[in-house]
This record gives sequence, C-alpha cells and structure tokens, in this order.
Amino acid sequence: MALKLKWNSERILSMTAMVISFITLIIFIYQTNLMSRQNYLSILPYLSLSTSDNAAGNSYVLSLENYGVGPAIIERVAIMHKGKVFDLTDFNNEVYDVLKNRMPAMDSIRAISHSTLDRGMAIPVNTSYRILEVKNSKKDYLLLRNSLRQLLEEGLYFEVIYRSIQNERWRITNDTEGPEKLD
Repeated sequence: MALKLKWNSERILSMTAMVISFITLIIFIYQTNLMSRQNYLSILPYLSLSTSDNAAGNSYVLSLENYGVGPAIIERVAIMHKGKVFDLTDFNNEVYDVLKNRMPAMDSIRAISHSTLDRGMAIPVNTSYRILEVKNSKKDYLLLRNSLRQLLEEGLYFEVIYRSIQNERWRITNDTEGPEKLD
C-alpha cells in the first residue's frame, strides 16, 4: 500500500522553511571554519636569527627578530657543535656561556652585553631581542666576530623552537631561510 502525499500550501511552506534552515546551517558552519582559519593566520610569529656586523663602528650584534604577527614564545634553545648538543638551560639560558665553553678565548671579551633566552619568554611583534652585542672596542669586536666565524666553520648550529599564542610550534636554525612549522 503506497503512501500518497498531498502537496498543499502548508506542506510546501514547511518544506521550504526546512530547506532554507539547512542551507543556513551549512553556510554558518562554512563561515565559522573560515573565521577560525583567518584567526590562525592572523597570529603568526615569524622569528629570524640575525647578525649585524659593523666593522666601522666596531659593533657586532646577534639577535632574534620577530617580523610576524603575534608574539613568539620561546620553548627551547639548543646549540650543537662538533657532535655535542648543548641545551641552553644547562648554561643559565645564556648563549654567551655556551660560546665561551666552546671557544675559551671569548672569555677575555670585556665590552660585551648579553641576554638570556629563557623558556616561556615572549618576543613581541616587530621587535629585535639582542642576544649578544659588542661595541666600542675593536679588540673585542674582532675577537667575537672571528670566534663566531670559526665556530660556524666548525659546524656550530643554533636551533630555536617557539610557539604562537595558539600553540602552533615553529623552529628556526642558523641554516634555514625561514621558520619551519612543527607538529
């Protein structure tokens, strides 16, 4: 026995309302997905490890710069040299202490300022965080520059792992041209 539906104006109106509601739900889900992706893209820290070598001013700077959108939160900093991995936490989060460990001659540098790279530290947007800086001393400038060059020739390797405030993880090294997304 077949069920026969009678199409009257009430039934047509209710079916139309259900179809419109379903289409509205699909559009709402699509727009929510777009807004979520836009939110992730709008908070994208872009760290870069950079050096500034000014021979005329006897100045050498090693720094981390955030060119992205949103703060970069440091998770881990490691330095590799001659097959050994040095976690910065073992050196009071000081890059300079690791470098002195690998090149003891650097201990005689006097005109140097250096900073820590602590886990959880945030590097704000459009800022430069100076890790090492030598200035106003030709002797110290040459010693730092030449020591770093020698260490790099021997395979010195920096790795910084950081995250965005949305917990997306990234890695930069002194060998890469830009951040590499992890996970």
